[in-house]
Formats: sequence, C-alpha cells, structure tokens
Amino acid sequence: MSEKIKILYVDDEPNNLISFKASLRMDCNVFIADNTVVAEKYLAEHPDIRIIFCDQRMPEKTGVEFFEEIRIKYPLPVRILLTGYADIESVIDAINKSHIFRYVRKPWVYEDLLSSIKEANNFYLANSMLIVRNNDLQKAYNELDKFAYSVSHDIRGPLSGILGAINVSAEMDEISEIKEMLGLMEKSVKNLDAFIQGMHDYYSLQRGELSIKEIDFAKITRELQDIYKIYAAGSNTELDIKIQTSEPFRNDEMLLMSILNNLLSNAFKYQKRDTTCKSVKLLIEVNKGKATIVVKDNGIGIPKKYIGDIFNLFFRATYLGSGSGFGLYNVKSALLKLGGDITVESEEDIGTTFTVTIPNK
Repeated sequence: MSEKIKILYVDDEPNNLISFKASLRMDCNVFIADNTVVAEKYLAEHPDIRIIFCDQRMPEKTGVEFFEEIRIKYPLPVRILLTGYADIESVIDAINKSHIFRYVRKPWVYEDLLSSIKEANNFYLANSMLIVRNNDLQKAYNELDKFAYSVSHDIRGPLSGILGAINVSAEMDEISEIKEMLGLMEKSVKNLDAFIQGMHDYYSLQRGELSIKEIDFAKITRELQDIYKIYAAGSNTELDIKIQTSEPFRNDEMLLMSILNNLLSNAFKYQKRDTTCKSVKLLIEVNKGKATIVVKDNGIGIPKKYIGDIFNLFFRATYLGSGSGFGLYNVKSALLKLGGDITVESEEDIGTTFTVTIPNK
C-alpha cells in the first residue's frame, strides 16, 4: 500500500490484539482496543480511521451490536466482522443490521487480512468521494435556486425601470425632464451591467485551471487607478494605494484582479452619501511567501449580524448601493482556488476593512 491507513481492531483477547498489530505493523497504522468503550474513544480522537475490525464474540456485547451502535455516529469507517464460529446467522445479522463490508474467519491468514484491507480501503475512498460529490451537487442545486430567483429579480427590475422611463419620456416635451428620465435609464443599465459582469465572473471562477505567473502589482494597481479615477472624482472619494514588496510573487493574475476589483468596487459603492471626506485605501504587502491585501473604507459599514453571511451568493446586507450579490461570493470563491483567506472587520457608520492573505505559488 502507498500509505499507512489507520485501522481499529477490537477484541477482548490480548494475544489476538498483539498478533494482529504485529502482522500489519509494516502496512498499516493499527489501533487496538480490548473493549468497545476504548474503541469509541479511538474513533472520537481519530476521525480518519478508515477500517474497523471487530471480533463477534466479546463479553459485554457482540461485534454486530457494536457495529449497529456506531453506524450512525461514525458512518465512514468500513466495518469488517471477525468470527471464529461457523455462525451464518450472525453474519446475516451483521449484514442486515450493521451494514458490514465483509467478514473474515478466525484464525485469520495474513494474505486474507491484507486483501480485505485493500478492498475496504478502496471502498472507503470511493464512498468518501461520493459524499464530496453529493455535497457539491447539493451546493449547486442551492445556488441554482438562488440564481433563478436573482435572475428574475435583478434582470427584470432594471428592465422594468428602463421600460417605464421610456414610456414616461414619450409623453414629455421638456428637455430637462427627458434628461432626468435618461439618468434613471442609465442607472438601471449600470445595475444590469454590474449583475451580468458578476454573473460572468461567477461562472469563470467555477471552471478552468490556474494560470500561474509572476505578478506585477504596480501594473495591476495602475489599471485599477484608471478604472476608478473617474468614479473617485465624481463621488469625491480619495483613493490611496500603497505597495510594499520584498520578494517576487507568483499567482493567477486574473483571479487576483477579480479579488481586488470586487473589494474596491464594494468600498466605493457603500460610501456614506452625505459625507465629504470619503476614502478608500488599498495596501498590498508581499513578504515571507505570501501577499497580504488590505482594503479599507470609511463607508456605511456592515451590521454585525450580517458579517457571517456577506460571502453567500446573492446576499445583500443593505438596500443602499447597487450590489448584485455576486461580488464577495466571487472573492471567496477565487480565494478558495488560490488557497487564500479573508477576514473582515466592520462597524456601522465607521467603515469596513477586508484583509486578504494569498500564498506565493
């Protein structure tokens, strides 16, 4: 075997325990227990135990009873019954009640033990992968439900606004009134465009391999300044960017740009409307094998009760601004692909600080 898998063997006879562990010491990491209480303690302390061997005939309870008791609490380990008796009823009982993988006769033969372990380990790996796939599928279904609602709400809303403004404008003669309607239409179009861009980023993050190369943070921040300088001037918001690098940094440039763009977009979007001293600060530091990115604003802040939800798909913590519900979810998804992490500190009416750490590839 390529790795030493963890196995638990339960038997009330010390000689059997010693012999079992000695036989498999070169192939497996074996835990031995002379009663079921000790066995459950091992299961609690070592959740990565893959296979449980248990003797059928023990003083306090049978192997079948033990397996039946732990099946719900510890469903992942593969259960194998050891019996020295030609008791077919016990074997049938074990299969029906305890869902055992197979049984092995005592006294065992080393080759039979090794064969059963290999088969059980393959079953464990396949079952674990199935659980992961099922969880991914459930997550996809949940996101699809949210997506269907959001498409209805976030696309129909702006379109209805545009259509309404067009109908009203058709009855107007004053240029000033028509310009006002055009302004409303422009706002609806921007909301729709932001939603579509967020949706595009979302699907881009769900597929594709990483494209690793050396990152030029100076170039990236120049591009970000070009993107946000008009917005900053129009909203009277100061954008302050600082870069401190002590070593080269390699990673996926597209995902880094997506993370920075979404965090900066939020920082600008959720400023206080009646404040003159608006500020957004971006600090990028590269040292000790990682990049630390801090985005800080003095905007409206996030209520504490929503902090745990802001990275969920389509979640909005406020009615202010024009959020699509994709931004922070896309940030979190990108960081998962990069092996990074994000923390948030926020206080209502004071501002928000996002701190991102990304390992050097």
